[in-house]
Amino acid sequence: MPGTHLLPPNLLKLFAPRPPLPYTRPLDRDIDRVRRKHVDGVGQLLAQLLEDKTQGMMESGASEGMEEGEEPAFTYAEQTKREIRREERKKKKEEEFHTAKDTYKPADDPEAVGDPYKTLFIARLHKNATDSDLRREFEGYGSIERVRIVRDKKGRSRGYAFIVFERERDMKGT
Repeated sequence: MPGTHLLPPNLLKLFAPRPPLPYTRPLDRDIDRVRRKHVDGVGQLLAQLLEDKTQGMMESGASEGMEEGEEPAFTYAEQTKREIRREERKKKKEEEFHTAKDTYKPADDPEAVGDPYKTLFIARLHKNATDSDLRREFEGYGSIERVRIVRDKKGRSRGYAFIVFERERDMKGT
């Protein structure tokens, strides 16, 4: 520490290192009785289990020897077909996302109207809540211009809504 050499000796003792702690034997176990544990990897065990599994599948039908929740072992050709189909589904989903992203224009949405300074966002909305419920709850703060619960394509509530008040001070009073 810079400047400690200027301190008086009684304060310098506070910065002196303490002596090392003395060694004491652990209290929880007797060192003389502790034995070394011989632990091996699981590679040999996994290879043996795989061999037993394939041996059992050859002896009996593939579905008979399987336990509940266990998936059947696929051949290489079947596995590659599954991976190709998975990739195709993933690409199709990405294309749908990009087309939806390109076609959606929030500025052109007729439902997205109103002054943002007069708009209140409500989150964690119950799935059974209606426009009239929200209007009834929030009209105590001021007159409401419109209420919009955002819904998915099937008409179910997405769990959030927008309430547009007629005056900005009414929205700030909530």
